[in-house]
Amino acid sequence: MAEPTQTPHQTSGHAVYRDLAATDEFHRLRKAYRAFAIPWTVAFLAWYLLYVILSIWANDFMSLKVVGNINVALVLGLLQFASTFLIAWLYSRHAAKALDPLARTLERRYDAEVGR
Repeated sequence: MAEPTQTPHQTSGHAVYRDLAATDEFHRLRKAYRAFAIPWTVAFLAWYLLYVILSIWANDFMSLKVVGNINVALVLGLLQFASTFLIAWLYSRHAAKALDPLARTLERRYDAEVGR
């Protein structure tokens, strides 16, 4: 079976990618992404793990009634959804402010290199 043909700029080993990866903008883009993604991922996973641990070993606490039949477990479970949306919103703001301008600069360089 024949391998699909690719134009040179579609492979990650092409010189244009190596050149862009060596730029200061690319390193700043990676650093800005990691500065957001790593701490928030760790925070969310710790928060989720806390919920799981409480569900397993703190039954009395998790079954405490807050209002009516709504208990602590339900409130914390719903807060998992809220924190997910909050982190997504924060990431969107971070990306628009810190990541997108750098990515656009790199995209313009890429387009100039491949002749678009």
